[in-house]
Amino acid sequence: MNIQEIIRSVVMGILSGNPQDEPMHYGEVISTWTHLLTNNGLIAGYQSFFNHTGDQDLKKLIEEAIQGLKNENNQLQDLLKANGIGLPPAPPDRPNANLESIPAGARFTDPEISASISKDAAAGLVTCSQVIGQSIREDIAMMYGQFHMAKAQFGLKMLKLNKEKGWLIPPPLHYNESKDC
Repeated sequence: MNIQEIIRSVVMGILSGNPQDEPMHYGEVISTWTHLLTNNGLIAGYQSFFNHTGDQDLKKLIEEAIQGLKNENNQLQDLLKANGIGLPPAPPDRPNANLESIPAGARFTDPEISASISKDAAAGLVTCSQVIGQSIREDIAMMYGQFHMAKAQFGLKMLKLNKEKGWLIPPPLHYNESKDC
């Protein structure tokens, strides 16, 4: 048996059967751990944004975003715990505040909040795609495929809200006007 055959038999022995019995590789570990850490921070930030928001439609989407992040966190925590990986720290939930008690100059505006959440949704799509591409465990790739789909659907809701409210600031638009010579 040559070295390539030995490596192939070892790899196939480790990576065959139930994906949940396969070890996570370091990329999967750092990606899922970092994702959980990031979500923890986003939840706290969105709870603060909720306190600063006056628009009821945006408030509903902030609540939806927080719930989506918490749902992701439940799956990420289960995965990391099942693989013996310690969980990152999470800040405490933010208390509710009255919008009128926040000085006007210290408030985030609704368009600023919406832009920030939209940016986070777009960045989340890229991250999910990256983890899908690096995963060798099918269950992790599938989980991130589900996260990606949920983020894409949420991002469309944010886009629609931004357009309806007049908060979308488009880049310079290009109109191709062909000229007949």
